[in-house]
Amino acid sequence: MLQTLSNHFTACLLICCPDRPGIVAGVSQFLYQLGANILDASQHSTDPQEGLFFMRMEFRLSHDNRHTLENAFETQVAIPLQMEWRIDYSDQRKRMAILVSAYDHCLMELLWRWKNEELAVDIPLVISNHSKLETACTSLDIPFHYLPVVPDQKEAQETAIIQLLQDHQIDFAVLARYMQILSPRFVGLFPQRIINIHHSFLPAFAGARPYQHAYTRGVKLIGATAHYVTNELDEGPIIEQDVARVSHKHAVDDLVLLGRDIERQVLTRAVIAHIENRIILHGNKTIVF
Repeated sequence: MLQTLSNHFTACLLICCPDRPGIVAGVSQFLYQLGANILDASQHSTDPQEGLFFMRMEFRLSHDNRHTLENAFETQVAIPLQMEWRIDYSDQRKRMAILVSAYDHCLMELLWRWKNEELAVDIPLVISNHSKLETACTSLDIPFHYLPVVPDQKEAQETAIIQLLQDHQIDFAVLARYMQILSPRFVGLFPQRIINIHHSFLPAFAGARPYQHAYTRGVKLIGATAHYVTNELDEGPIIEQDVARVSHKHAVDDLVLLGRDIERQVLTRAVIAHIENRIILHGNKTIVF
């Protein structure tokens, strides 16, 4: 058993393993022996026979020997149960970068929620290929970096972005309507750590001008999709989606206005889920607790 120290902390355990009897009991018994108090637990099985088991468990401990805790969990629980797992600690605030172009609605939603302490993250910087949103960021004492996309110099611009993210030790980045396609090199440096908001209910109308396509098609529902970025455009694991009902009475501008409201809500929910460690990735799908 770990030595008891004076300070308390909370942690979040995420696991994925082959389903079998005794997983919850094994994890719970391990935490009980450490004197942990389980605060929240959620689980999902793809199939009780030869399926996969996913679990999120939040717990509180009265000691802070994290290295020993993780080594003990690996040896006593994870290896015997063939687990993929990770633990995140509540006192280690994630560092979130925001990339944005000229549209401000998603950026402003995130900044407003951050200012009102609804997003438990640090925002060390905002990066944009347009300069128009600088004041919105600097007024909140958030550094703003203007990196325009110059013809034939996109690779250099992207390299500068990567350097900024690495220099600021960013945990994850949010594309708040950043209207540039990221290279495989960029995506490969931040796997499963870039969240994008697409102004369409994917997989319908991927790519550019989805509201125009939706209007032309005469759809009765429009939506937005937040997903992790992969090298396949708009094909990454979906985190959150929502829709609004429309009719023949709505013009393209009406769809845009409705869509922006959905985009703000969907992106915020996805970011919160990521911050709170509620997402487990499995292939190109997500389990969101």
